[in-house]
Amino acid sequence: MEIKVLPPGPRFAAQLRFWVNGEDLVEEMVGEGGRGPYAADALPAGRPGPLRATGEAHRLELGEPDCTGGCCGFLTVVVQRFGEIVQWSDWEVPGEGHSAMPCPPPELHFGASQYDAEVARAEADQWWQVHP
Repeated sequence: MEIKVLPPGPRFAAQLRFWVNGEDLVEEMVGEGGRGPYAADALPAGRPGPLRATGEAHRLELGEPDCTGGCCGFLTVVVQRFGEIVQWSDWEVPGEGHSAMPCPPPELHFGASQYDAEVARAEADQWWQVHP
């Protein structure tokens, strides 16, 4: 996971980007100019965020096209833990003409301990928070 503030400065909210096998999932599936979820929503301070994987499946918003998700749809995935595996499945991609990927990708599987460590690292590192 990578947190970006583009362009740098306190006027712009930090966005979360998801990298798998060296590829930016938001750019790959939504297209150039798409944005990831706001870091403050995905990585809330002081409580577990929506990136956490449990035995109960939940839908996670990963991004939206530059025209907004309200217009064309969001990039979402269902996150669920199965023992020592975290699965991302049941992808939804923004509407036709706004997606760099013509069809949803296959399921992704992550080792649960590595996934948990990366989520915990991102939740603990709040450098992007703007404090007065």
